[in-house]
Amino acid sequence: MEPTHHLGPIDVKRRRGDESFHHGSRDLRIGLSEFWQWSFSDLVSNATRGVLAEYLVAQALGVAGGVREEWAAFDLAAADGTRIEVKSAAYIQSWHQERLSKITFRVPKTRAWNRETNRQSQDVRRQADVYVFALLAHKDQSTLDPLDVAQWEFFAVPTLHLDGRKRSQHSITLPSLQALAERAVTYSELKGAVERAAQIQRRLANMALNATVGRGRPPAG
Repeated sequence: MEPTHHLGPIDVKRRRGDESFHHGSRDLRIGLSEFWQWSFSDLVSNATRGVLAEYLVAQALGVAGGVREEWAAFDLAAADGTRIEVKSAAYIQSWHQERLSKITFRVPKTRAWNRETNRQSQDVRRQADVYVFALLAHKDQSTLDPLDVAQWEFFAVPTLHLDGRKRSQHSITLPSLQALAERAVTYSELKGAVERAAQIQRRLANMALNATVGRGRPPAG
């Protein structure tokens, strides 16, 4: 019977890309960057585009120096601690299309998972302070280039604005998002838009807290 081990979370180190696969001490002359080329070259695919969108937002906010945590409760943390969730969508997909895709973003409430304890919280809610919706807005397949940030549009929305919606709490269409957000912003404008959304989120949260305390109820802990 194998002994029971208590294994803590792995401290993931940022890779360089020039590391080699090996068989014991024998170098196989296969670089890690070749694996990345093989697995992530389709930047238009839903899964890879989503990761790329997170990276673009991280770069815009100046917090792309670490390592992405796939199962974190939220996608990114800004320098001031603002928690950010990134959602992506595109008109053009990798597969054959009869028409451009209709833009819808999924925004469900979730139970946060803690990698330190491997447990989910019982509280079902949106875990981030600000949602960034990243739309690959280019509509010409022949010139589509996800690496061109000019082809992207971004919307920064305080989470409490999403929570206050009367319509679906599971998804939001582009027209609803355009009505809810300040406006679409460019890559160079994204940092400022996130900061403004975070300020609104904090103000709304403080108003809600003060209203709760004013009614004689203890604040939620």
